[in-house]
Amino acid sequence: MFIRTTKRKNRDGSVVEYLQLAHNVRHPETRKPTAQIIHNFGRADLIDRDAMMRLCQSIARACGLELEVGGTAVPGRTLLEKTWPAELKLLGSRQLGTVLVAEALWERLGIGEALRKVAADANCQVPYERALFAMTANRLCEPRSKLGVWDRWLPTVHLPSCQGLKLDHFYEAMDLLHASAAEVEKTIFFNTANLFNLEVDVVFYDTTTASFEIDFEDAELVVSAEGGEEDLSRPVSGLRKRGKSKNGTWNPQVVVALAVTREGFPVRSWVFPGNTADVTTIETVKKDLSGWQLNRCLFVADAGMNSEDNRKRLSLGGGKYLLAARAGSVKEIKEEVLTRGGRYKKVGDNLQVKEVEIGTGVLRRRYFVCFNPREAERQNLHRESVLEELRQELDRHRDWDATAKWAIELLASQRTRRYLGISKAGKIFIDTAKIEAARKLDGKWVLITNDDTLQAEDAATGYKNLLIIERCFRTMKSTQIHMTPMYHWLPRRIEAHIKICVLALLLQRVAEFMTGKTWGWLHHALAQFQATEFETPSHLFFRRNEPPEEVLSTLKTLKISIPKPILEVVNRHSEA
Repeated sequence: MFIRTTKRKNRDGSVVEYLQLAHNVRHPETRKPTAQIIHNFGRADLIDRDAMMRLCQSIARACGLELEVGGTAVPGRTLLEKTWPAELKLLGSRQLGTVLVAEALWERLGIGEALRKVAADANCQVPYERALFAMTANRLCEPRSKLGVWDRWLPTVHLPSCQGLKLDHFYEAMDLLHASAAEVEKTIFFNTANLFNLEVDVVFYDTTTASFEIDFEDAELVVSAEGGEEDLSRPVSGLRKRGKSKNGTWNPQVVVALAVTREGFPVRSWVFPGNTADVTTIETVKKDLSGWQLNRCLFVADAGMNSEDNRKRLSLGGGKYLLAARAGSVKEIKEEVLTRGGRYKKVGDNLQVKEVEIGTGVLRRRYFVCFNPREAERQNLHRESVLEELRQELDRHRDWDATAKWAIELLASQRTRRYLGISKAGKIFIDTAKIEAARKLDGKWVLITNDDTLQAEDAATGYKNLLIIERCFRTMKSTQIHMTPMYHWLPRRIEAHIKICVLALLLQRVAEFMTGKTWGWLHHALAQFQATEFETPSHLFFRRNEPPEEVLSTLKTLKISIPKPILEVVNRHSEA
């Protein structure tokens, strides 16, 4: 309902305004909103002002407003403000939803209990578990440095249990986590496995790199066991070593290894020096997981982990493995596995697989050749595009000398060199034999296993599930948790920082697993649930807002109770 003004122009050119009370209704035929006149007040210049004032006062009373005798509304004088205490001040709001979920899962998975036990065993008087939770929760909200967490992030969230923490407590808590990482990770994993009834029959393993923006790699460090004064009898090698990162750069870095379940829940993490080759990490991983009695599960990894020594290590104690093999560089695979006849079995809409056995008895090796028709078509089209570019480039030059600058560039390019050769006369040419060899590998990859009970279709789908660990690394490194940049240089602090990121990944994956929603959606929804801070001369108190429907449904799915309306009351006199 509204006051409508209409104008009419007289013959003498004057304009007359009329006031009407109207409201919008939908036309029964056109279904378009049209204005319906309820009452005509008449000409604006001849209107009964007293009658309009009585109407205004009547409406004001219904709306909780006061009007002065002259007809002017008193600004801000609502019924709510008339009952609002003059000494009560609203100071601001803080985030509540995300940290509420993170803390509930932190306790449910037994992380808090495990860390408190470690701190108690070390006779710690500082609540280091709270500092570790704050750093983990920050990774799920707005990842910052440790200084940023303490100085800028904690004041923006409602975490009363973290009040009173000092910056030094964060670094000391990281040292405590590093000293007891293996024990804590084991406890947390088995708590998670029991809580969700996980069948840890398959463990996916892979590595990634985390680079540092520094000029030189670490030399040997000289630190004491307690991390205090220097002790020349205890040299420690630095972790930040030069190596080729996963994105192709050559920077000082560390190698981060991660083992996860088929649901994407982290099992355990490792940190190696940056110059560590992937294949050399298996011995440490196998030894650590065997100590957890996980040596009888199926170990799935990419071709970077596949070597004869690693296969022997993984098979010790009855261990089973499923590893990708380099189809284009292993003689046995090129000459025997890929050339062996047999029909492919259709596993999915775009996946076919066949089994090939080589050798007999103890020397028997089981291979699975997997074929993706859609990927084969894509690779063929890409290769034809590259070959067409090569032909055009060769046509542009009369002399095809392999020492020419343009030829060297083609031979150095990963995109083109696989199809080029150099003749005895030193001339560059397109090698048809290499093209034919590449064509035979289109859409194919080869797996090797020592598990006699593993079916071909289970092997193919099991390896495709290795993509879940790629998603875990992507989440940790770039999209949400932001493991880098790292501002630490001590090895124990670097390792502790990565362990904190893995804890954040675990909380995130559990929330996603239980709700079926992505963490991006969950964090955006939970950001609407906040705590408002009020101040009186004697007290400070926090009150939550009414959670929207999507927050209520999320908390219900996660089985987290909604806090009471009044979250916290602080007596300012007792504080003083």
